[in-house]
Amino acid sequence: MRDVRMKGFAERVDVEEVEGFLVDHTRVCENEPVELVECVGRVLANDVRASVNVPGFPRSAMDGYALRGEKTFGASAYNPIRFDIVGESMPGHPFAGEVGKGCAVRIMTGAPVPAGADAVVMAEVCTEEGDHVEVTEPVAPKKNVGVIGEDIRDGDVVLRAGRRLRPQDAGLLSSIGVAQPMCVRRPRVRLVVTGNELLPAGSTPGGSKIVDSNSVVLRGLLARDGAELLPFEILPDEPGPIEDAMADPDADIVLVSGGSSVGKEDYAPQLLDRIGSLDFHGVSMRPSSPAGVGRINNTLVFLLPGNPVSCLCAYEFFAGPSVRGMGGRSRAWPHRQVRMKLSRKIASKVGRTDYVRVAEEGGGIVPLATSGASILSSTVRAVGAVIVPREREGMAPGDEVDVLLYDDESREPAS
Repeated sequence: MRDVRMKGFAERVDVEEVEGFLVDHTRVCENEPVELVECVGRVLANDVRASVNVPGFPRSAMDGYALRGEKTFGASAYNPIRFDIVGESMPGHPFAGEVGKGCAVRIMTGAPVPAGADAVVMAEVCTEEGDHVEVTEPVAPKKNVGVIGEDIRDGDVVLRAGRRLRPQDAGLLSSIGVAQPMCVRRPRVRLVVTGNELLPAGSTPGGSKIVDSNSVVLRGLLARDGAELLPFEILPDEPGPIEDAMADPDADIVLVSGGSSVGKEDYAPQLLDRIGSLDFHGVSMRPSSPAGVGRINNTLVFLLPGNPVSCLCAYEFFAGPSVRGMGGRSRAWPHRQVRMKLSRKIASKVGRTDYVRVAEEGGGIVPLATSGASILSSTVRAVGAVIVPREREGMAPGDEVDVLLYDDESREPAS
């Protein structure tokens, strides 16, 4: 096994170089039919064209009486016009006959307007007595009638490829009879979390053991980005199990959390270099400088640092866009961005990209005093993050900056 443990740190690459590499090497997953009731959140693979009209019949827009509109002209409270009731039309149970002159059919909202009728007069201006109804307001032909194809016409393109389906989109697909829309397959992700010191999530920390939090964070991020998570377990710091997990043939993407730096038990970079290609190891960024990227056949492998904030940062910069891209989604940051004013300066260094956690204070934002990569609570106290590009030597008080909000629902600072 060739020793590459110091390679990445001797020659750190720029964030933009890694991002460009990933754009070039991220393939979109193949298409698959998806059950209609499970398609919300999936990305549509093809344009959907309607093969039916919606509605497929003229239907009533309200409860009332279907009749010939011209026969109501002149009706008023002082001069009601009487129509014979010859039947009723209900949703799913239309009137089978034809409405003649001087006749009306009792009708409910959504029910088919029978042949011979061209308007619906609302029940509020009618008085029904026995087998006839008196109308006290005129109604014009076509009034209160939904025409064939009013919602969707046969041949219309109703949804375009690349759309992330919303609940109302699924409802529209149902209305035109699409049972299994073709969607981009969700990328399958193998999560490889290593560490002899780790206890499973949900455990109580004790002694020299710490509880795994990275897998919990990564699971949430992967769910947000539309991935399918393959079976997962915490692995010991041993080359054999780590290699087997990294080489999972079912995975489109492998995320290795921990064991990715240059320590004695950081096996992942060496293993990746031996069984695949270690394309980058060490990035000019803070935090997450030990991050790495490589490939095993067609599978992208991301080496995410074990420190929680570094793990989160490396995922957001590199793995997240690739997961979304494979699933047909936009590679762009999924966070809502707002422009806010800095109340205190952000210190940085030219040539390095900084991911700075910020909090709200006095109507502006300030960098959190705690910047350690292991302080996960800082991401909870923060409202979001500011990215300082490598060409800038920090940001000054009063500067307007883009803030990537952690929580799109609220901008209230944590108490």
